[in-house]
Amino acid sequence: RFRSRNEPMEDVVQVGTIGLINAIDRFDPDRGVQFPTFAMPTVVGEIKRYFRDNVRTVHVPRRLHELWVQVNSATEDLTTAFGRSPTTAEIAERLRIGEDEVLSCIEAGRSYHATSLEAAQEGDGLPGLLDRLGYEDPALDGVEHRDLVRHLLVQLPEREQRILLLRYYSNLTQSQISAELGVSQMHVSRLLARSFQRLRSANRIDA
Repeated sequence: RFRSRNEPMEDVVQVGTIGLINAIDRFDPDRGVQFPTFAMPTVVGEIKRYFRDNVRTVHVPRRLHELWVQVNSATEDLTTAFGRSPTTAEIAERLRIGEDEVLSCIEAGRSYHATSLEAAQEGDGLPGLLDRLGYEDPALDGVEHRDLVRHLLVQLPEREQRILLLRYYSNLTQSQISAELGVSQMHVSRLLARSFQRLRSANRIDA
């Protein structure tokens, strides 16, 4: 999602890693929330702040700016109607334009004002457009998270790497992993907890 922003991917990965480490430090498995679900807002939030602070304001064609206003309005209307964030296809259908135009207009809006799509709308306390806009393929939202985790996985023992991959990439439950590896579910749980501790320690050493 962030490759089209003309920023060095090494910088983006580094910023995302900071968010991931912050999520690892705050993650509590006992709360019953899956780590990808817990970590994603923190990782993406760090990257969004990076772009907000570094993207330069540039001239945007009048037509794109007008279209952005329409997309923003359609997003609000559809969110109210559906009770959820609309997909790009739903916005495109509402405005009778192509999905690529919707995405182009969002990117143009970011360039026009780095915070215009992410800041709360003045006076209503609602999240910005990017936070409300849905995506057709939910798996795409995990791409940045998965790439960043792979960067840290190489520091773990092979078995712990495999367990994390099975748990958070293949979306297997702990019981399914225990059957796959021929160990008890309790052992899987302990290895997961130890893996997170190793990642925290690795981050402190790198720092």
